[in-house]
Amino acid sequence: MQIYVNYWAVLAAAVASMALGMLWYSQSLFGKAWMREMGFTKESMERAKARGMQKIYVAAFVGSLITAYVLAHFVFVWAATDFVGAFQLAFWTWLGFVATVMLGGVLWEGKSMKLYAINALYHLASIYVMALILAYWA
Repeated sequence: MQIYVNYWAVLAAAVASMALGMLWYSQSLFGKAWMREMGFTKESMERAKARGMQKIYVAAFVGSLITAYVLAHFVFVWAATDFVGAFQLAFWTWLGFVATVMLGGVLWEGKSMKLYAINALYHLASIYVMALILAYWA
């Protein structure tokens, strides 16, 4: 089977994922709760920023590109072409590959359920936004 991938859609989906992450983890939404659950302070965040966050953002963007590229294959195979198809694909992909894997942080690493919820729901929203872009732009 020949799978068609729209590379511009992949790029747009990765950028949208990063933009959503910036909003999701901002102080206006879940940033304060995330910092508290991670045990970070404003001072520790400032120190991290002073050391340079460029490499972290580049690595995160590469990760988003890879996710969007693989998801583009799923969109093609699933034949997701609308809002409902994109949501179904995002939900099942998230449930099977993200929510279950991230649960190990709670079970084995002692992370809180609140932290799990903040991070896992971000990934659900991110996958959904990417699937929507890929479904409508493909």
